[in-house]
Amino acid sequence: MSEAQQTRVRNYINKGIDEGARLIMGGTEQPEGLPRGHYVQPTIFSGVTNDMTIAQEEIFGPVLSIIPYDTEEEAIAIANDSLYGLSGGVWAGTPEKAFEVARKIRTGQVEVNGGGFNIFAPFGGYKQSGIGRELGKYGFEEFLEVKAIQK
Repeated sequence: MSEAQQTRVRNYINKGIDEGARLIMGGTEQPEGLPRGHYVQPTIFSGVTNDMTIAQEEIFGPVLSIIPYDTEEEAIAIANDSLYGLSGGVWAGTPEKAFEVARKIRTGQVEVNGGGFNIFAPFGGYKQSGIGRELGKYGFEEFLEVKAIQK
């Protein structure tokens, strides 16, 4: 990552701490064994509430926010309560349940039970995570020009 992105991610980590999230792994220090370069330690927070900055914004760094929930409906509401919707993940006891929940999440891509990235599937976000798609048929169509001729 660039120096600017490293600073940005570290600022988010500090913001999480300042807003009361519990740092359970990682942090802002340079990762051990990587004395040079612009790296950020994989970082995990617990005790995160959905109104915290680290839950609401796209960090684009190795930061995980653990947000507790009691019901499936609450989990879906938490996932959808954001201005962004690039991607997400659902883990469930059965593929059917995972797909049921995945269909309710407002993101451009959802991994189901740790599914791998599919380069043939369109990739892009919902809401303020972008317009348009990359990859797959829909990504290809971004490069086409359509002409309408009326008589």
